[in-house]
Amino acid sequence: MTTRSFELIESNGKPIKAWTRGVPVEDSAKQQLRNLSGLPFIHSHIAVMPDVHWGMGATIGSVIATKAAIIPAAVGVDIGCGMMAIETTLTASDLPDSLLAIRTSIERAVPHGFVTTPGWAIKGGWHVAPNSAITRYRSLGERHAEMVAKHPKIDHKSPISQMGTLGGGNHFIEVCLDERDTVWVMLHSGSRGPGNIIGRYFIEKAKEDMRRHFINLPDNDLAYLVEGTELFDDYFEALDWAQEYALENRNQMMEAVLRVLREHLKPFAIGKHAVNCHHNYVARENHFGENVMVTRKGAVRAREGDLGIIPGSMGARSFIVRGKGNKDSFCSCSHGAGRAMSRGDAVRRFTVEDHIEATKGIECRKDKDVIDETPAAYKNIDAVMAAQADLIEIVHTLRQVVCVKG
Repeated sequence: MTTRSFELIESNGKPIKAWTRGVPVEDSAKQQLRNLSGLPFIHSHIAVMPDVHWGMGATIGSVIATKAAIIPAAVGVDIGCGMMAIETTLTASDLPDSLLAIRTSIERAVPHGFVTTPGWAIKGGWHVAPNSAITRYRSLGERHAEMVAKHPKIDHKSPISQMGTLGGGNHFIEVCLDERDTVWVMLHSGSRGPGNIIGRYFIEKAKEDMRRHFINLPDNDLAYLVEGTELFDDYFEALDWAQEYALENRNQMMEAVLRVLREHLKPFAIGKHAVNCHHNYVARENHFGENVMVTRKGAVRAREGDLGIIPGSMGARSFIVRGKGNKDSFCSCSHGAGRAMSRGDAVRRFTVEDHIEATKGIECRKDKDVIDETPAAYKNIDAVMAAQADLIEIVHTLRQVVCVKG
């Protein structure tokens, strides 16, 4: 008899299949999943990744396949958020003893958080965008103008000013070493302010639509848009745009970080592996014989052979993985370790001294403003990886030596 790899969470509708053995799941996340499972347009079941936790709008670490409808709040406001990693031909012996100069150079090269650098960056965006960012944005700009003409409220004052910028929260840039001591560059960001405005606007539009049609939901954040309507088409167009913006944002940042390394280190080339993948997005796919829309809210596509990235935390290992194409998971895996507690709880529970100890040996910020991202605020990455052993295989194991936080 074959033992199934997932557990079943009690459901209000379609089954909830959870890859959470050995990983805690809070009750609030389970209730969110139950609310979601009862919607009439859910296809087959909901797949839950081991990094699952409560999230604004929908459970983070969930994979939601839907027919003829989409939930904007399940996609969220950080549309297209994801990871990029590039292997280099450098090794640990090519790095200097002190990595402070590399960290500060990366922080200057990539606008981040709400940091202002006079003449360079204003609160995490460009003071004057570099030509490379302007060129990269050009084709996106034409499409953005067309969308804004239909929906003026999704206009962002300057999408170019955030092309190639990191943002804050759990977004980061890292220099890592793998199990062979090969140097990698890895980063995490999304569609920044432009995507945020799009997400918030269409979430409210979906809620207005529910009120207009007297549709009562167990959670207002489950408000949805129906395929075939003009609003649905406009949202999907904006969603696709924001996902492409996020992809190009990561490409732009990666170019800047590699340029910094070339200024500080000996000449090098790009190695065998380069990965750029969303973990907060929607894609049209075919599962269990039907064409559906798959919302991955904190999950990575892991079809057979797909390369993905599963980061740990500021002080834990990260992984380059290859998908096994598990059908029950809608060919998905986790997008990280997943938070074990809220940001507020982390700030109340841990001290700067705790954070310094947890990030020993890593060149990173060690001040009170990053306590909410301290490693102990996240689930155990080893338990998360063990729970999804039938979803992915590990290709490389990375440990960070430099971490830039927004």
